[in-house]
Amino acid sequence: MRIDKYLKISRIIKRRTVANEACNAERVSINGKIAKAGTEVKIGDIIEIKFGNNFLKVEVLSLKESTKKEDAASMYKTL
Repeated sequence: MRIDKYLKISRIIKRRTVANEACNAERVSINGKIAKAGTEVKIGDIIEIKFGNNFLKVEVLSLKESTKKEDAASMYKTL
């Protein structure tokens, strides 16, 4: 699954266009490497996102094509 789509479905970032822009601005990395919007995500990957001065680090637990709002948080674990 593409990183921009994963960030949207897991509701880490609300909209896919915003996720795409974050990737293009080099604010998203997977396993320590800068990720483009089309970079594939696998279970077990560590995603780091820079939100201004804040950092978010999560581990991918599952990949789903769609999910309910209540179940979205089960797709990742905050580190």
